Amino acid sequence: MKPRHRVVLALGLAAVLAAGGFVASGRSPDDAEKGKAKERRAEFIAAYDKGDAKAVAAFWTPDAMYVDQDGREYKGREAIQQLYEKTFAANKGAKLAIHATSTKQVSPDVLLQYGITEVTLPEGGPPIATRFSAVVVKQDGQWHLQSVTDSEIRPPSDADHLEDLGWLIGDWTGEVEKGESATASYDWAENENFIVSSFVTTLDGVPVGGGTQWIGWDAIDKGVRSWSFYSGGGFGEATWTKDGNTWTLKTTARTAGGRKASATNVITKTDDDHMTWQMTKLTVGDETLPDPKPVKMKRVKPAQP
Repeated sequence: MKPRHRVVLALGLAAVLAAGGFVASGRSPDDAEKGKAKERRAEFIAAYDKGDAKAVAAFWTPDAMYVDQDGREYKGREAIQQLYEKTFAANKGAKLAIHATSTKQVSPDVLLQYGITEVTLPEGGPPIATRFSAVVVKQDGQWHLQSVTDSEIRPPSDADHLEDLGWLIGDWTGEVEKGESATASYDWAENENFIVSSFVTTLDGVPVGGGTQWIGWDAIDKGVRSWSFYSGGGFGEATWTKDGNTWTLKTTARTAGGRKASATNVITKTDDDHMTWQMTKLTVGDETLPDPKPVKMKRVKPAQP
């Protein structure tokens, strides 16, 4: 597969310049101006579709500046044209879509534009998206790009809300009773919106229980919440509260047989590599069960090379 050059994204922004000024100025263009805008857009699209770097670069001012997602600067129309040439050579047949999210006119001849560009490559796959900000200026009666800065589009993430639980990330093991042990692993889900845990209890090496837990941020109640799915068919959820190095989980659950259950689980961080886990107040149906002994867990260190 050809390299998916990110530089092709914002460099196609000129496709929206022709009409941008009229929208930002707050006045409606007359038929003649609409015709000019349509013609200019068509010229740009034709040049882009042909991979004509010189023609597309002409939509930039002679002293223009482009900054890519990695902070690399390309100064002047000539440097930008060379960049187009490399981009078109590596991505023949690429198609561009532009979604302008806002435009602000700071003077009769200067606009600020913001939006997202998407490039679809001929070999298929999802579009490559980039966020842009641009300064657009009018020269000789036409709108040109003066400067464009690209930035990475980052999906929304609740990682900041889960930061205090980041120390859990990794693999853990501990002994419950003689012959009975427990293991747990924690890892970030995609975009770091959740921490995902899998846990297993074994007796003499044979799994006797376990499940999967998703830990996330509840934006309505403004707190950490988890959802657990047990290997025996039950499921539950819990609210998490923190006090120093201790997290208290108020848990409600349903067994596979349809009985209600509740418990309070307490996780205490001893240090970066040790913690204790304690279940208390376990009730299943109308029966209250005795508290099991706390489990001392330690982080599993990776093997030394």
